[in-house]
Amino acid sequence: MNTLLLAASFLEVRPGLIFWTLITFALVFFVLRWKAWGPILSLVEEREKQIANAIESAKKERAEAEKLLADQKTAIAEARREAAEMMRKNQQDVEKYREELMAKSRKEAEEFKAQARREIEDQKAKAIAEVRSMAVDLAMEVAGKLISERMDDAKHRALAEQFVKGLPAPASNPSTRA
Repeated sequence: MNTLLLAASFLEVRPGLIFWTLITFALVFFVLRWKAWGPILSLVEEREKQIANAIESAKKERAEAEKLLADQKTAIAEARREAAEMMRKNQQDVEKYREELMAKSRKEAEEFKAQARREIEDQKAKAIAEVRSMAVDLAMEVAGKLISERMDDAKHRALAEQFVKGLPAPASNPSTRA
């Protein structure tokens, strides 16, 4: 029963209590507005400025980071281009060097070939001279037997050389002689 009385006292309207509650509320409201509302608003405004500054700073840092990223991308592209250019130039240098070596090798081969031809011609001339000398000696022997008179060596040699000069000249192309 006690609880019923207590519950009924809460539901009961008391005009005096309402009046003093409103006065107390208004008094607390004005005191809080006068003493607490200003500092709270200034703290909120200061915090708002800090957040705005942080946002602005973040925007600037982001713009700077994007600029640095673009610069790095440009530098990377430039480095790749330079590397490709260096590779192309190196390849050209290698090709040029290879061509120079090939030309030098061809030139040396031609020189060896020309030297070999000269040596062959020299040996051929020596062989022809030796064959002519042998032909002269043979002609002198034959002439000595045929003439039956004895000539001195100078007459024999002159006669043989005249005979050899009358012989047809050998062909200069070795493939036609075989």
